[in-house]
Amino acid sequence: MINYGILNALGNVRTMQAAWFQKQGPAADVLIVGEQARPEPAQAEARIRLYASAVNPSDVKKRAGLQPAPVDEGPVIPHSDGAGIIDAVGPGVAESRIGERVWVYQAQYQRRLGTAAEYVTLPIERIVSLPDNTEFAIGACMGIPVMTAHRCVFADGSVAGQTILVTGAAGRVGYYAVQWAKADGARVIATIGREECVDDVREAGADVIVNYRKDNLVEAVTEFTDGAGVNRVIDVEFGANLPTTLKVIANGGVIATYSSTQMPEPKLPFYALMFKDIMIRLVLVYAMPEAAKQQAASDIVTRLQEGRLRHRVAKRYPLTDIVKAHEAIEGGGVPGCVVVETP
Repeated sequence: MINYGILNALGNVRTMQAAWFQKQGPAADVLIVGEQARPEPAQAEARIRLYASAVNPSDVKKRAGLQPAPVDEGPVIPHSDGAGIIDAVGPGVAESRIGERVWVYQAQYQRRLGTAAEYVTLPIERIVSLPDNTEFAIGACMGIPVMTAHRCVFADGSVAGQTILVTGAAGRVGYYAVQWAKADGARVIATIGREECVDDVREAGADVIVNYRKDNLVEAVTEFTDGAGVNRVIDVEFGANLPTTLKVIANGGVIATYSSTQMPEPKLPFYALMFKDIMIRLVLVYAMPEAAKQQAASDIVTRLQEGRLRHRVAKRYPLTDIVKAHEAIEGGGVPGCVVVETP
């Protein structure tokens, strides 16, 4: 372990508060909070003084060992999403951007140093202006959840005039998918698993809300669409939901899915899908085409400026309590985003 205190005393390194892990495992066993070297921006990069860092399922999976993390290369500072103020720029970036409020995404994708720290450096294309009317904690939530929702809704064109089914609409992605679809002129059917989420999902724009634990989704869709079915499904559990999805989706429909946790290797009913001319759209925010990322970021900024997105920051923790933040995501049932703050 580098002795940053000695280096700092020699004037060679400036430090920052950060959280990191050097091996994968349970949050309480592997997450460390302390001092790390403050990064310096390279060519076409800027440095952000972070005030908020969102915790997403992919972040805790990397830490837990369920997804790869580059621990062999050195300490990994987790989290991909965050928000703060640009405080330094590298060559090729206009100095006029210093002082700009921003939100960032993909900070820890194929990189070691994410946003669970006071500072992060990123390529300028991963840094997006944050309107003055939006607090940092909300800005930190714009990356994975809102961009994923945008891609699911719009990857195959406008949904105006269509009927959209959003499963898991009380979740981080589903909640924003309802809003994107409704704002584009769709009719939205939403499924939830807890009655206390009804008001949130209704206020997000859902026309019909179905509790999948006790209500009959097929009957609800049939009644609402007069038997025509839904044109697009935004699905949080592809494999587990597929048998029901095939009953409610219209011919030529699209299944846009971003997760299949319960059934990670689903068996596809080829002919049932083919006879309905169904398209399956698999969405991973990191793998989205660059044009789609830029369009999502632009649309997010516009909606934020207009005050047309609703948000739910369910839990906030100081950086020193990052273990609790990770455990909150792993425990499930959090009705909104979990944010780590570094004031």
